[in-house]
Amino acid sequence: MVSDTSLEALTFDNVWSRFPDDFFTRVKPTRWGGTRLLDISPRGAARLGLEPDDIDHGRLTALMGGERLLDGMDPLAQKYTGHQFGTYNPALGDGRGLLLGEAMTPQGPVDLHLKGAGQTPYSRFGDGRAVLRSSIREYLAGEAMAGLKIPTTLALAVAVNGEKVMRERVEPGATLLRLAESHVRFGHFEWLYQQQRVEDLERLARHVIDRHRPDLAQESAPLEALFQDVVTRTAELIARWQAYGFVHAVMNTDNMSILGLTLDYGPYAFMDRFESNLTPNHTDTAGRYAFDQQPGVALWNLTVLGQSLTPLIDVERLREMLDSYEPTLQAAYAILMRGRLGLETEQQSDGELIDDWLSLLESSRADFHRSFRALSDRDVVGGLSLAEEIASPELESWLERYRRRLNHESRGDTERLAAMRRVNPLYILRTHLAQQVIEAAEQGDARPLQTFRELLSSPFLQRPGMEIWSEAPSSDAPPVCLSCSS
Repeated sequence: MVSDTSLEALTFDNVWSRFPDDFFTRVKPTRWGGTRLLDISPRGAARLGLEPDDIDHGRLTALMGGERLLDGMDPLAQKYTGHQFGTYNPALGDGRGLLLGEAMTPQGPVDLHLKGAGQTPYSRFGDGRAVLRSSIREYLAGEAMAGLKIPTTLALAVAVNGEKVMRERVEPGATLLRLAESHVRFGHFEWLYQQQRVEDLERLARHVIDRHRPDLAQESAPLEALFQDVVTRTAELIARWQAYGFVHAVMNTDNMSILGLTLDYGPYAFMDRFESNLTPNHTDTAGRYAFDQQPGVALWNLTVLGQSLTPLIDVERLREMLDSYEPTLQAAYAILMRGRLGLETEQQSDGELIDDWLSLLESSRADFHRSFRALSDRDVVGGLSLAEEIASPELESWLERYRRRLNHESRGDTERLAAMRRVNPLYILRTHLAQQVIEAAEQGDARPLQTFRELLSSPFLQRPGMEIWSEAPSSDAPPVCLSCSS
């Protein structure tokens, strides 16, 4: 008897396969020998309405190794285009991943997308493979972002295989089973706009509404409502990135989700020391996608999307909706940062207090996350010492202003500090910790991966004996600098 929470119980309604033929190419996953599961995500399983203990490891391994699909799957590679570092590239699409199928779950449709599935017509010069390093980084990124309540794709599982893949060095091959409500990107709309396919452009927009935003269908102008929804969700997403020190590092329009999800994890990084211009991608020499550039880049990308919708929506209306981006972002960011500082009410001087706190962290080269956590613990015996985290003569001056600001709050210290610890994480997906997990997995030990995944899924809760997973890198550690194959 098959459990109703098993993989085999999933049912599929593959809408994308019913689009015009040039929207995709049907491709069978490449079969990879020696595939071995490393971890299954309870959060990912829950997204599919599954119980982790009911998932047959052998069946999942066969799926991730390209040996056997689930009944109802119809694997395909999507076609899209996009602006890469500001330049339009018409030759894009799924180059190493396949949309295996669109599962219908109690929470709505979920794409199952196998990364590292082999070459497709859109691979260009790529080999269609994924390496263990990048697969683990994306797997953990989904867990970390979800734990921080940042909209994101997730993964059900990550697996290593017997392939040897050449990147900067020879690395183990891997696959990742990614989950997302949808993989529709800004670049899908750009492709149809550039091809002057107005009917298909409208068909795609209405698909997004009908499948993913059905409430918008009741609006007087549903297509306008969809664009406003994308603007709002993108602004709120970027606000969360900025509030938690996340740098995506490759904000090309083909990496932007129409649903406001964090999509396509490459050379991303969470800050260690606060650096307003942090650029962890070594190919981004101009700093186009640096931390402090992300709000502006997202607006630029939304403007490109808006241009793609000009055959469907009046230009003036598009401009009005784009004008809502910055105030939406600023309002969302202010709420998040006030929460991180323990401020429940709003005061006119809060923006300056927040900015000066960040300037203090940057000038003192303080660790971004540990400083917030120390501020949350500063009245608790045995907590982190704020003075140890921020070695600056300006600290006491800022703290005096902060204390005066707290006089306008009605909550007591105990309640406020508890609230702060619920939004200031202890466990962060730091690059040096991820590298330790990767190195262990490459040696055949998946236990650190499983431990770190569990901590990142609940990053605010302190776990006894897990201090190593909250450590910052050493002060003499080199700056984070990653490649696009990361």
